Formats: sequence, C-alpha cells, structure tokens
Amino acid sequence: MITVILVIHLIITIALIGVILLQRSEGGALGIGGSSPGSLFTARGAANALTRTTAVLATAFFITSILLTMLTVRAEKPKSIFDETGTPAQNGSVLPNLPKKPAQPQAPASPKPATPQVPVEQ
Repeated sequence: MITVILVIHLIITIALIGVILLQRSEGGALGIGGSSPGSLFTARGAANALTRTTAVLATAFFITSILLTMLTVRAEKPKSIFDETGTPAQNGSVLPNLPKKPAQPQAPASPKPATPQVPVEQ
C-alpha cells in the first residue's frame, strides 16, 4: 500500500514540476506558455488552466504526503517505556536488556582414558 501511494506521489511531483515550469513568469522570460492567434486557449485561458492544474496537483501532493506519513507511523509499532525491562543500575536508572554475547568456544576436552583409573593408596 505504501509503495503504491509512493509511486502516485512521485508521479504527482513530476507533473507538478512540469506544470509550474510551463507557467508564464511575471518577467516573461522563463515561461513557455505563449499563445498564437489560432490556439485553443487564449493567454488568459491558458493561465487559468495551468493555475487550476497547479492547485489540483498541489492538493493531491499534500494529501499523498499526509497519507504516507500516517501509513509509515502506523506501520511502526509504538514503543512503551514499560515494554523495556531492565536491571537497576547503581545510579538508579534502568539499563536495557542487552543481547547476551555468544559463549566462547571451549577447547576440546582431552580424550577419555580407555580404562578407569583407580586412586592408589599410599
């Protein structure tokens, strides 16, 4: 579920960047959205369509951002201080239970004698 929303979020982000770059800037030097006399939109119509598209994509961007945050927080299990048990330290704080170190491999025992040994009395 998170992956699907993340992919949608990325597509919305790329579309939002594209729509913002298409808009005419106030200086007129960076905008691509010029109009010719026979075009479908007038200059004002194209600006209104791009403004509305930007608003819709920005709203979708915020919604997917909030959804991703909620799903990520919900996926993590909440931690409680009572779940962590530990041993009291000398200063009164509680130390967390640390994983125990694996036992050191011991040297192989010497082979057993073939016959039982009886203590000799002196």
